[in-house]
Amino acid sequence: MSKIEFTGINHLALVSSDMARTVDFYQGVLGMPLIKTIELGGGAGQHFFFDVGNGDSLAFFWFPDAPTAVPGVSAPAHRPDQGPITSAHGSMNHVAFGVSADRIDHYVEVLRAAGVDCTEVANHDNSEWGISREVTDDVYVRSIYFTDPDGISLELAAWTQPLGPDDVSHPPRDASGAVVA
Repeated sequence: MSKIEFTGINHLALVSSDMARTVDFYQGVLGMPLIKTIELGGGAGQHFFFDVGNGDSLAFFWFPDAPTAVPGVSAPAHRPDQGPITSAHGSMNHVAFGVSADRIDHYVEVLRAAGVDCTEVANHDNSEWGISREVTDDVYVRSIYFTDPDGISLELAAWTQPLGPDDVSHPPRDASGAVVA
């Protein structure tokens, strides 16, 4: 018997600086249906939910007095093709939405037609740098990176092959960088 029987991710809650702009981007540009809206008591803000498929949701809080984001701390300062993607411990680095592998090349055009600055499709493989110019048998996921109006890092990702036991081959490192056996 497992400790907890997971069925997926119910929702991931992020923080928006402008809920109207967030709804315009996620519903209007990306096409995610808005499925639940909540006004928080005492004027504390709002909490909205978008359907991302398979019963999963992406949620946003809007707080009228929330501190401003700090790129490079609360989130990456860059897209992967523009500079370092490091963010602080405990931060959310990016959200990757699953898409069909046979449509991912088309989605670059869809995003750009909507005025969204995005990467070309990245072919992630098992090479030293983790990326291939070509789609090879070693490519395990293809993805596109972009940001929302608040600078939240987003990814459209398409698995290209099933993962197996050989895909778990690196030991974890502790805070000092030492391998934990």
